[in-house]
Amino acid sequence: MLTLASKLKRDDGLKGSRMAATASDSTRRVSVRDKLLVKEVAELEANLPCTCKVHFPDPNKLHCFQLTVTPDEGYYQGGKFQFETEVPDAYNMVPPKVKCLTKIWHPNITETGEICLSLLREHSIDGTGWAPTRTLKDVVWGLNSLFTDLLNFDDPLNIEAAEHHLRDKEDFRNKVDDYIKRYAR
Repeated sequence: MLTLASKLKRDDGLKGSRMAATASDSTRRVSVRDKLLVKEVAELEANLPCTCKVHFPDPNKLHCFQLTVTPDEGYYQGGKFQFETEVPDAYNMVPPKVKCLTKIWHPNITETGEICLSLLREHSIDGTGWAPTRTLKDVVWGLNSLFTDLLNFDDPLNIEAAEHHLRDKEDFRNKVDDYIKRYAR
């Protein structure tokens, strides 16, 4: 599946040949990010949670992909939630940019798709933010966990959803179910 990987192998073969001088910049220069992504995407695909699927709209652009999370337990069971991930050029010194494309009623995800997940923060007071040792696998597992054990009502991004849960858990569940029926099928 990784066409970028085959490109990297081809580029390595060109380095010693005369053809390297005439090859275009796009086939000669591969960014550090792209080299990391070839390795990380292979690891990610081998260790993907059973509730997640990764899709690369363009297999030559491993830095842009979509993640689908289909929780099999909890409030969000039965929903299908789409996330868009873009890995910046400065990766792995900075975290990927992730946005939820599915409208959702969640304390840690706004209705416009912003996500509160500490490992997606470049700087974090509690020390759990992004670090160069983290990988795409950590990001995917973290996003998946937002629907189970990392669901956090005490430190919300969507304060209205968290307060709704505090006031009336049954009505919160009904609103989540309504959003799943309307937006997450």
